Amino acid sequence: MNNTHEVDVVVIGAGQAGLAAAYHLRRSGFEPDRDFVVLDHSPGPGGAWQFRWPSLTYGKVHGMHALPGMELTDADPERPSAEVISAYFDRYERAFDLRVRRPVDVRAVREGPGGRLLVETSDGVWAARALINATGTWDRPFWPRYPGQETFRGRQLHTARYPGPEQFAGQRVVVVGGGASGTQHLLEIASYATATTWVTRRPPVFREGPFDEDAGRAAVALVEERVRQGLPPRSVVSVTGLPLNDAIRQGIEDGVLDRQPMFDRITPTGVDWADGRHVDADVILWATGFRAALGHLAPLRLRAPGGGIRMEGTHAAADPRVHLVGYGPSASTIGANRAGRAAVRDIRRLLEREPAAA
Repeated sequence: MNNTHEVDVVVIGAGQAGLAAAYHLRRSGFEPDRDFVVLDHSPGPGGAWQFRWPSLTYGKVHGMHALPGMELTDADPERPSAEVISAYFDRYERAFDLRVRRPVDVRAVREGPGGRLLVETSDGVWAARALINATGTWDRPFWPRYPGQETFRGRQLHTARYPGPEQFAGQRVVVVGGGASGTQHLLEIASYATATTWVTRRPPVFREGPFDEDAGRAAVALVEERVRQGLPPRSVVSVTGLPLNDAIRQGIEDGVLDRQPMFDRITPTGVDWADGRHVDADVILWATGFRAALGHLAPLRLRAPGGGIRMEGTHAAADPRVHLVGYGPSASTIGANRAGRAAVRDIRRLLEREPAAA
């Protein structure tokens, strides 16, 4: 254990879930740097929000829930969400003295001596009695593979690198994906692009009326059931549908949100369907979502045969020391807050049952 820092808890990630967990650790009597440490690989505060495209203003953000202990007030709805939320997270970290270490890359988490987990990082090795993983999904954009993809002479990019609608002026754009990002991109790009085409694997599901607490609980329960079974989690949005608001209605009426079935092949000049249809394209924008960024946990062999990590509450069923917050049912901002509190409660019980080795 030479040259290894010993703490009770390592928190990986300082987005909504990681900061919520750190707050509850602080409230429970854990001291930063002595009892726990928060490691974040981003250049500054803000989690994944700091990388969002400039046209995603705070007023367009759906359901941003405040972090525990500090409300986000008087935010300018016209200001980019990346600026608003990064500044809020920065204030939060300083207000509660969370002492986030960044930029720190976590390379692997392994079993160590004395029942500890060894967290190998670009800033040394940390030996922890418990781990709160809050790495989210932003670092693992999902790129589907289609025949002919490598032959396309235009530009392909993912939502993770979406630069804003102005960059598509005068171009023919194919947007792939039926989630919130895909529809937002289309509605923005349409007035700049020469033409847009929207394709999805399944017909989009639009939700009318208010989304109340009962509907929210039912949606979370569906996602939670998947992770209990060890299956890869689906997003909460995938089971709730898209809100049918005024902008969406206008997009449907204008023909911008005219969904086409998924193409079968990519060609050098566009996309083809098996029935002989072809659409010319200068850009293919993949709004195809993200997967959980968990590669650093691979040495612990937590994955179930179904491909996901089977969960019991917030901890991995295979290892009660390892908690995943912001994963599966806790991937929403309010879910991340609740999961952070639950993880800390369980960790306190675990550490009380199993005192540190002398």
